Formats: sequence, structure tokens, C-alpha cells
Amino acid sequence: QVQLVESGGGLVQTGGSLRLSCATSGIRFSDYNVGWYRQAPGKERDLVASITTGASTNYADAVKGRFTISRDNTNNTVFLQMNNLKVEDTAVYYCVAYFRTEHWGPGTQVTVAS
Repeated sequence: QVQLVESGGGLVQTGGSLRLSCATSGIRFSDYNVGWYRQAPGKERDLVASITTGASTNYADAVKGRFTISRDNTNNTVFLQMNNLKVEDTAVYYCVAYFRTEHWGPGTQVTVAS
């Protein structure tokens, strides 16, 4: 059974930092590209960052220079380090693993207060 479980969300003040983790199981993690998406209330789910099996990264313009995605193939986990958080970063953050098919986590809430 495939499972992706996000953690590390919470409430933080503007300018603060959070580190999200997504632990995966049931897949050969090293075969999968992985990414983080977010969805704010009333908005679509958008890509935040992704990292390929070869560790190439891609970021949404809104988070470039502030967020860093990384992966640990030994522990089957993907991370999202979020610095200098802004109110507009408030959303539910989802991790996804994709290789022929997609697997999604249930999401973790990030709230940035002014």
C-alpha cells in the first residue's frame, strides 16, 4: 500500500520558517520524481517545487529564493524548507510522487500570520 504523509506544517509569523517533510512508503522512492503543491482557499492547486530522480529542481516563481526542495532516497522522504514566509504562502501543502502514476499525500496546513 502506497502512503505519503506530510508533516511540519503549522502557524508561523511573517518572515518565519518551516520545514515540511513527506515520508513515503510502498513505492521505490528513487524511481519517482517528487514535488510539493499547495492550495489556498478558493484557489486551484498549484505546483510549488519539484525534484527529479536526478535531483534537478524546479520552483514556482513566487517561491524562488525562499523555498528549497530536497530528497533523501535512503529514508524515502522529500523536504521543503520554507524561509521568509509571507501571508500569501498560507495554504494546504501536498506532496506528490509521480512515475507512470501519481500518489498524493493528504496535505498539511501552513498558515502565515501578519
